[in-house]
Amino acid sequence: MKIWQKKTSVDIAVEDFTVGQDRDLDLQMASFDVLGSLAHTLMLHEIGLLDAKDLAEIQLALKEIYKEIEQREFKISDEVEDIHSQIEWLLTQRIGEAGKKIHSGRSRNDQVLVDLKLYFRSAIQEIVERTEALFNRLIALSNAHKDKLMPGYTHLQIAMPSSFGLWFGAYAESLADDLEMLLAAYKITNKNPLGSAAGYGSSFPLNRTLTTKLLGFSDLNHNVVYAQMGRGKTERILAQAMSSVAATLAKMSMDICLFINQNFGFISFPDELTTGSSIMPHKKNPDVFELMRGKCNKIQALPNEISLMTANLPSGYHRDLQLLKESLFPAIGTLTDCLSMADFMLKNITIKDNILEDPKYAYLYSVEAVNKLVLEGMPFREAYRVVGSQIDNNTFTAPQGVHHSHEGSIGNLHNQFIVDNFNTVKAQFDFAKTDNAIQNLLK
Repeated sequence: MKIWQKKTSVDIAVEDFTVGQDRDLDLQMASFDVLGSLAHTLMLHEIGLLDAKDLAEIQLALKEIYKEIEQREFKISDEVEDIHSQIEWLLTQRIGEAGKKIHSGRSRNDQVLVDLKLYFRSAIQEIVERTEALFNRLIALSNAHKDKLMPGYTHLQIAMPSSFGLWFGAYAESLADDLEMLLAAYKITNKNPLGSAAGYGSSFPLNRTLTTKLLGFSDLNHNVVYAQMGRGKTERILAQAMSSVAATLAKMSMDICLFINQNFGFISFPDELTTGSSIMPHKKNPDVFELMRGKCNKIQALPNEISLMTANLPSGYHRDLQLLKESLFPAIGTLTDCLSMADFMLKNITIKDNILEDPKYAYLYSVEAVNKLVLEGMPFREAYRVVGSQIDNNTFTAPQGVHHSHEGSIGNLHNQFIVDNFNTVKAQFDFAKTDNAIQNLLK
């Protein structure tokens, strides 16, 4: 059953090819399709296109369907094309003619758009919450291990002293910047396209401001043509924000894979969180972080994939856009899983003490020695030459301790500033407003 079906039947091969994975992917939008219809039918009543009796029947039936979706008792029948057809068909089966009235004033185009926007908005909220959990974990680890020194590297060569306070804090601040990207994606996502119909508006006197309020959107996509053009653009911007978070996780995963290696030996995890070898009994492999690195690298390719799929499309709707779900929906699940797993693994990390006591790290302190001479009055270039000669002649003696006190350094992590910046950005997500709107819609 198709909501657009007329007398002609579509060839089965054409139908299978065009529907593709839509039925499976649409299940992730099912609850949001109901929410869109709840708001739309309230608006139809407000403008006189639905009487009070029909509205009451539709609202009650839609809320029952919503409960079935939440309880995982809902499915899309094989003979039904998509989620929109399934819900309208169920309504018609349960309440009769009133169910056929819910599509007045909208197209499947703006119906899909509002479903996607609501789904993406919810997905961003979950990503933000899991990002915050990992951020808090990193800050706590940074504070707990601020006095534990480790080698810093450039070109993968021993460079200067660092600390686990710095290392954990660096990834926390990276997530704080990633949150800025998620906020931008949220602001683009949190605009209402409903009422744009097929992309050219409607002759009905629709009240788009009302549906915007009912669904908890911050604003409208005002221009109806642009509302349709937003499909593809919204996905690309969300993918870019997800890519930013994924890049942080991928880099951290690579660090961990190095640091757990026996040649580094900086960190460890419980045996039950690593995997073994089929022939080497001593192996403790960091499979979680290797897979996290690979999964997050795939997510980093996603914005380019979406850009290429939409680059040469003119304005208006095109079926190509359906394929974006196949790329983006699984990536959302992957990223949320990676964030949760990173938090879980770091909860169980062990940091080695006294790493820099190993003689091979003595040259880490060469810059400390140069700076000590400068503080005693020697020009920097002369001090550099003196210490360099000591290293060449094997007469270099590493100074004791590290004395970094400026902002963001080993002795002055500035973690509270990083926390304040993160919280300032997070406060700009109006999750409470959207949650309240949805709860009111479902009353």
